[in-house]
Amino acid sequence: MSDIESLILNHLSTSPSARIDDTLKWSASSNLEHNAVIGAVKSLSVEAYVSATELKTEHYSMSSEAEDIIANGSQEFAVVSALIESGASGMSIPELMGAVGKDVYKIGFGKCMKNKWAKKTGDTLIALKVKGDVTDETRDHLNALKQAKGDVTATDDAADVVLDDAAITALKRRKLITLVTQHYLAVSRGKDYAPKRQKRAADLTKEMLDSGDWTTTPFKPYNFATVGEKVGGGYLHPLLKVRAEFRKILMQMGFQEMPTNKWVESSFWNFDTLFQPQSHPARDAHDTFFIKEPASTVSVPEEYYERVKAMHEVGGAGSIGYRYDFKREEAFKNLLRTHTTAISSQMLYRLANQKGGFTPKKYFSIDRVFRNETMDATHLCEFHQVEGLVADYDLSLGDLIGTIETFFNKIGITQLRFKPAFNPYTEPSMEIFGYHPDLKQWTEIGNSGMFRPEMLAPMGLPKNVRVIAWGLSLERPTMIKYRIKNIRDLFGHKVEMARTRTAPICRFDAVA
Repeated sequence: MSDIESLILNHLSTSPSARIDDTLKWSASSNLEHNAVIGAVKSLSVEAYVSATELKTEHYSMSSEAEDIIANGSQEFAVVSALIESGASGMSIPELMGAVGKDVYKIGFGKCMKNKWAKKTGDTLIALKVKGDVTDETRDHLNALKQAKGDVTATDDAADVVLDDAAITALKRRKLITLVTQHYLAVSRGKDYAPKRQKRAADLTKEMLDSGDWTTTPFKPYNFATVGEKVGGGYLHPLLKVRAEFRKILMQMGFQEMPTNKWVESSFWNFDTLFQPQSHPARDAHDTFFIKEPASTVSVPEEYYERVKAMHEVGGAGSIGYRYDFKREEAFKNLLRTHTTAISSQMLYRLANQKGGFTPKKYFSIDRVFRNETMDATHLCEFHQVEGLVADYDLSLGDLIGTIETFFNKIGITQLRFKPAFNPYTEPSMEIFGYHPDLKQWTEIGNSGMFRPEMLAPMGLPKNVRVIAWGLSLERPTMIKYRIKNIRDLFGHKVEMARTRTAPICRFDAVA
């Protein structure tokens, strides 16, 4: 038990009717901090040692300007007094400012004119009152309030100066007084009062049972009807909400999800199988994260490797290739995948070499990729790529455009444009643009194309099999959906956990 609790209980022990009427005054008389007394009273009231009633008192405190007015008079009274002293000839504004001071003039002149104590004739100010006709009401009101110690209810209504609501409002408007509210407690004995507080146990322990102390130990009361603390369940990140919606849409379109849980890939699958030359700038360290340990992959399908190498060096399927020396050590370098198309090439290779031969398929993936980019409001070193592909006989560019339009219509984007582009492993290639209704402009939202024969032929796919593919980032539609301007507020260590908890569910209105 604390010393303050002991003092409170001792004060109440003098008689059953003993009480503390005002903890503010009692704290001051006992030389104690009021907040500490309040804390002790609340602690005692929990176990019904005391009963407390919350009360409050209000009074007005005065500003330093108010204290100056009480000592020297108000600004408006100083101005009118100076004008009265100047007589019928009046004073110019510079003369008045010199007489009363610039600060007093700024406040007092306007009040003086509002009270019709003076008039302005040309550049001259003339008093409309004579000495004795004007009383300094502001000073009188402040004096009366000070004598009442800031308590309006303590002022004498029969006195010469009456502090009515209008007077108080005027003083507050001039910021001369401020209403101060003080909370305090009235304390009396509680139903379980005792002169000394006995500590109550919160738990029944093995030691109490062994010794038998549980029979005499007082316990804190248990409230079995109280509602338990709300269980904080998990919350899906906005990216995962959009990802789940995209997965549902793609599966409804008949796509099958590819296994993309392997972030580390070899350069062979990430670049070479896509017919991307080993001298391509994207394969430099300033664009790609290479792995130091293990720096190289263990193996790749050897017969497939030889066909890919031949396609790069001498060409095939109507192509002359790149005509350079294909290096094994370059192909075996490990890296953090720069796109999920590395998985697409593996799935197509398996599809071409499965038992029973090729069968048409629709694949998709939504997973993380890594690129060595300069980070800013719209770019990170890691992001999520949405990719879809269709492998079937005799597909055309029209099939690609139709598939893309179907997907984007399902997420509510109906205005699409396609622009010719270049990609190392697709031909023809197209950039996808969608109209942004908030920005009122066309925005690039994805890329697409048909995989080149130089990529498909080494896999062993039939000659008339075509593969159409398209992709976009997951972050951009998520930022648009949740009105997020900076990608670092969506993904990374700067993300606010509150945003994850409060982000609404993701729903896209499909357009037929």
